[in-house]
Amino acid sequence: MLDHCSISHKGGIVLWSRSFTPDAAQLASSSASPVNSLIREALIEGRTAEDRYEKDGYAVKWSFVNDLELIFVVAYQRILQLTYVEDLLAAMKKLFIQYFKPFVASFVASLHSVNNVKTAMNQATTWDFATTFQRWDTLFDKLLKGLEEQASQDRKSRLRTAIRQPIEASTPPSDDQDTVPANDPEAPLDEQQIARNVAALKSRLRGRGGRRGGRGGRMELSSGRESAVESDSDAQPKRKTKAKVQRKWGDEAPTERDMESLDFSVDKKDASNSNMGSHDLSSLVDESSLGTRTVDGMYEVKDWDFSRGQGANDDAADAIARALKPLDAKASGSEGSLGAFGSIFSRLTGSKVLTEADLKPVLEAMKQHLMKKNVAMNIAEKVCEGVGENLIGKKVGGFQTINNAVRVALSTSLTRILTPKTSTDLLLSIRTKLSSPLPSNQQRMPYSITFVGVNGVGKSTNLSKVCFWLIQNGLRVLIAACDTFRSGAVEQLRVHVRNLSVLGVNGAGDSKGRVELFERGYGKDAAGIAREAISYARDNDFDVVLIDTAGRMQDNEPLMRALAKLVSVNNPDKIIFVGEALVGNEAVDQLTKFDRALRDFSSASGAGKGRGIDGMLVTKWDTVDDKVGAALSMTYVTGQPIIFVGCGQTYTDLRQLRVANVVQAILKD
Repeated sequence: MLDHCSISHKGGIVLWSRSFTPDAAQLASSSASPVNSLIREALIEGRTAEDRYEKDGYAVKWSFVNDLELIFVVAYQRILQLTYVEDLLAAMKKLFIQYFKPFVASFVASLHSVNNVKTAMNQATTWDFATTFQRWDTLFDKLLKGLEEQASQDRKSRLRTAIRQPIEASTPPSDDQDTVPANDPEAPLDEQQIARNVAALKSRLRGRGGRRGGRGGRMELSSGRESAVESDSDAQPKRKTKAKVQRKWGDEAPTERDMESLDFSVDKKDASNSNMGSHDLSSLVDESSLGTRTVDGMYEVKDWDFSRGQGANDDAADAIARALKPLDAKASGSEGSLGAFGSIFSRLTGSKVLTEADLKPVLEAMKQHLMKKNVAMNIAEKVCEGVGENLIGKKVGGFQTINNAVRVALSTSLTRILTPKTSTDLLLSIRTKLSSPLPSNQQRMPYSITFVGVNGVGKSTNLSKVCFWLIQNGLRVLIAACDTFRSGAVEQLRVHVRNLSVLGVNGAGDSKGRVELFERGYGKDAAGIAREAISYARDNDFDVVLIDTAGRMQDNEPLMRALAKLVSVNNPDKIIFVGEALVGNEAVDQLTKFDRALRDFSSASGAGKGRGIDGMLVTKWDTVDDKVGAALSMTYVTGQPIIFVGCGQTYTDLRQLRVANVVQAILKD
């Protein structure tokens, strides 16, 4: 059953709406309406990676009529699988335009004739939509009733087929079975056939009961095939398990000197730490990739350089200008590249209104180009659909005008998707919290950041890079070892803390007080360790707590629930998803399921109610060249920014992304 339908103008004026339940009517009038969220988050910001938009248990689908500037929206509960929604949207568009196109065209023309939004809104109130669209209510009711009846008949047909198939599959072979075709649902069954079906069902039920009771209970068919399989399997001898043989490392027991040479676990002498600073400093810090100091002394990491030999700090305006330059059609003759636009548009001459048929080959070429840049296929399709929806119905003239219109539309769409809706200045967020006034009886809490992701993407390594950046900005950092599952996870963080203590601020060394490791060993509750670490940081004047979590696959529900528990119990200030730049479509699946699991499982209780991913850190960025589609895919899914990218093996190999540079790299042939 539907919850809400509406027809609106792109300017925000609702021409007609219908709510089917009291809750839906109340929700539709509130700011938390899924339709309002759709307009704000999906249509205006252009961020939705699926065929439908989901919000607070509702699924929303929509369709445009660009020449009349209309938006048709249908909302229903996400748990319901309504198969007729797309047919309903298509039929609504066709019927509404057929009966009310002159009226809507006059209304849109009147809005365009005024100069400011306030006057347009006042003028819209003078139009009597209720009287004009009174006939539409009857048309809509008939349309909806017909589609619901058709969907109900389809469900009943599928149910009859599903019930009939097990009966036919379980019927034992018989000499006279060919007299009744098994695949003919209308053929009558005689008494013997019905009796055989009933006997087969009883036999299957007995077989199921035997399997529940013990492994020996098998369903016995008249052919005896199951019995033969059982006897054959029982006749096979069981494989004997070989006992483990103790490993021998040598003919003789190791001496104390041998054991000492193999001991890498702890600092054996204070002198070894002092010598390490000069001996291994070059392997920990790459001087060429060090960031810069601002006028007020803040340490900023470098911007990622796509230009290969040109300066990385180009102005954003110059980067956008380069991205919008017409591509050389002669230099790019491949069928699927953006360079093919020239040959396609050369056939379009004179002034005309763009249609779907005109744009179809262009959008296909655009989709292929985005996929070559490692953009996930479904997201490339949605981006191209958005560009097409904005261009269909527009009047353009001449080859150059059409070419520029498509390029500008694509660049604008990519820029809108990649532009973050929240601040990417992590240092500003930290200093704002640390400097905010507090009551005299309240102790200041540290800024906490949780790093999450699948196994092996580099969470611990890139956490240490972020820690180096924070130390260079004069902050005291506590690293919480909450990966209590993977062997060596705590020891890995201990090595990072030792190295970072040697480096210090500005490479001056002796910064043991600026970074510490908080660990409670293995096999403990990660949420409890994080809570203790935050309390320890509060009592010992640490500024930031970096929480390292165990890697887990996005489909592992028990582990995702445990991660959601850590979030709901500790309510970290930032949840950063760490993903790889190489995995393409898999990164989208990982990020989507992590975000949804955190929101669903952390909403049960705790201060972190409904928390999702707040930002991303993409690792192995130096391996993808200009195929930076992972950035577009990951930002498109959540609408959250990419805060950093990892690009090497030293603590200085951390970079920031500029939107203009990413757009330029994606548009580049």
